[in-house]
Amino acid sequence: MGDGFKILENLLRVTSLRHGVIASNIANVDTPDYKAKDLTFDQMLNDELIELKTTSPQHIKNMNLGLSEEARTESGQQWVDRNNVELDMEVAKMTENSLLFQAALHMFSTKIRMFKNALRRQG
Repeated sequence: MGDGFKILENLLRVTSLRHGVIASNIANVDTPDYKAKDLTFDQMLNDELIELKTTSPQHIKNMNLGLSEEARTESGQQWVDRNNVELDMEVAKMTENSLLFQAALHMFSTKIRMFKNALRRQG
């Protein structure tokens, strides 16, 4: 069915994983010594979406197509309790991530509807 479904599926998976990490940060906003985490979202998405097309054996191939699900600890100003979670920032990240998830889900369902319509017209 094409790369479009794979890209959208991976986008939905990445945003879902990131949602859990951000929710964990929010839940630990008052936990002493807790360090905020985030998925290396941009890198994860780029690794998955960009597949270099080679037209010659001399071209460099993209070797890192796996989707790493490691959360990285974010640096930032720490509070007195050595916790660096900023609630406003985490809520903003959660909102942005939710919008991205909703957009991907809408595109996914639209793509499915288009395939269904094409199949009905063929039959």
